[in-house]
Amino acid sequence: MSEDDWDTVLGVHLRGTFLMSRAVQKYMVDQRYGRIVNLSSSSALGNRGQANYSAAKAGMQGLTKTLAIELGPFGITANAVAPGFIATDMTAATAARIGTTFEDFQAAVAAQVPVRRIGGVDDVAHTISFLASEAPPGYVSGQVIYVAGGPLG
Repeated sequence: MSEDDWDTVLGVHLRGTFLMSRAVQKYMVDQRYGRIVNLSSSSALGNRGQANYSAAKAGMQGLTKTLAIELGPFGITANAVAPGFIATDMTAATAARIGTTFEDFQAAVAAQVPVRRIGGVDDVAHTISFLASEAPPGYVSGQVIYVAGGPLG
């Protein structure tokens, strides 16, 4: 992996999260209310060939937990959603890259997921919607919610 590859991925995923959080927190502090929901990944737990992405997403989880501690007194919650395998154009491209059909790729992954299915974008969207809503999640903060069809090791 080149230094440029490392820097680009950390810049987008980790620095971008920091910059956005810094930009919105001042408005949220003034209104004494806010919801920060960061989009992490199950890759934060480690993913072969993606040290930069894994590091960025793990760093984002640490940042999210720290934001929850620092901004909680101002009525602001901070959480992260960490999807596992979700059927998207990106995962379809991964199947093509490894030389299998998307259907076969999904079936192989689903067989390893406790709920025996692949996640969809709605699974992620509904989780984010819950965390971003006014009520009741005001007491849910500093959490990483894995949308992965079961526990991850």
